[in-house]
Amino acid sequence: MKPAIAPRPARALRVLVVDGASGAMRVVSGGESATLFEPKDLVVVNDAATLPASLAGRTARGEELELRLLGETGDRRWTAALFGSGDWRTPTEKRPAPPRVVEGDLLVLGGALRARVLGFCLESARLIELAFELVDRSDAPLADVWAELYRAGRAVQYAHVPEPLALWDVQNVYAGRPWAVEMPSAGRVLGAEALLALHRRGVAIARVTHAAGLSSIGDAALDALLPLPERYEVSEETWEAIARTRKANGRVVAIGTSVTRALEGGARAGTRVGVTDLRIGRGTRRAVVDAVLSGVHEADTSHYALLGAFASEELLSRALARAEEEGLLGHEMGDACLVWGEPRENLPEGRGRAPRDASRRMDRSRAT
Repeated sequence: MKPAIAPRPARALRVLVVDGASGAMRVVSGGESATLFEPKDLVVVNDAATLPASLAGRTARGEELELRLLGETGDRRWTAALFGSGDWRTPTEKRPAPPRVVEGDLLVLGGALRARVLGFCLESARLIELAFELVDRSDAPLADVWAELYRAGRAVQYAHVPEPLALWDVQNVYAGRPWAVEMPSAGRVLGAEALLALHRRGVAIARVTHAAGLSSIGDAALDALLPLPERYEVSEETWEAIARTRKANGRVVAIGTSVTRALEGGARAGTRVGVTDLRIGRGTRRAVVDAVLSGVHEADTSHYALLGAFASEELLSRALARAEEEGLLGHEMGDACLVWGEPRENLPEGRGRAPRDASRRMDRSRAT
């Protein structure tokens, strides 16, 4: 699959539409994306803004490295993946091994930003737990730490994009809280014009916030574990919108694999806020989502595997071949694929939304 090598406007994108029940396929322009949905449908977006999650630095011994953030675990505390010297121009799988670090090591990043190694994740010594701090200001306000992170960091990108990306290149028009370490890129199709067209068409729009993670670390063993557990928040308003959509016999459409994980993970956990380790694929019993809009991804990716919960492997293989025939572009800057799922199985009452009492318990726990 030929990758897109630069950001493109929403109208320049194309969408491969795949019907998981009938096997029918067609390609439409990004400008027609709103016409793919009916007035009773609910489109759910991931409003997470993309962080400057790539940080060049060095150990206290002067060894060069790169940190790519994985997720926030508390004030100033994060998990991150370690890379060796170099930058995005070298494919991740060809980067040198990162320097060895131990608990307590101080990593020197840009400006006044530093990171203290707190420990290691169970999966690999390349995945570390860290705490950010500022030079000579261990008690600096959290806002100052965030400001330094934005000064020192840059957008995560990969070798197929030759020119450096600005942070605004990897934001959806509806982005809000800075949770995602890579752009929830399926949302590229829904530019301002498409959102307005959906509103005029009577299609409801709801949101989740999901901390979309890294799509590749460059280590085959670690990449096989992706996606790693990621935090999400699904508001009571969104669960109520889903309930109204079901009552009206409408369809719930997830704009991106991250939205699918948030909704399906939240439905299973019965909570509005949490961390999901749900891996969705062939055999997954969908509780909420009827269709997913995703990028065009190769068959060995976790994004492609998730589509197996919506259509057969045979149909997805044909869809990938059709995408190549049509010249659709892949990866995060590429075109899109909308897969309408095979009919969901009937589920026991309440499995499709978070219970109110669970939502209230989670709200109280966050306030303490």
